[in-house]
Amino acid sequence: MSKQDLIEAVAKSTNLSKAAVGDCLNAFLNEITKALKKGEDVVLTGFGTFRVVKRKARTGRNPQTGATIKIPAAKVPRFKAGKSLKEAVK
Repeated sequence: MSKQDLIEAVAKSTNLSKAAVGDCLNAFLNEITKALKKGEDVVLTGFGTFRVVKRKARTGRNPQTGATIKIPAAKVPRFKAGKSLKEAVK
């Protein structure tokens, strides 16, 4: 399901315009992004938790040449599904 598909589905189920739903979805995603940039966790009870984790530096291999390369440490977003979401997917 793409972002546009999600907007259409929510607009149909709520009888709101696609533009209004699109604006709400964009605002929702922007607020999650802002919170993660600040280092805050975003907890949506029953759905899941978004958080930023630190990934250690490591060595990797260039698949074309086989040469070893250093992959620097980085902060990456992670999502952990909540209990209700896990059960719904089973």
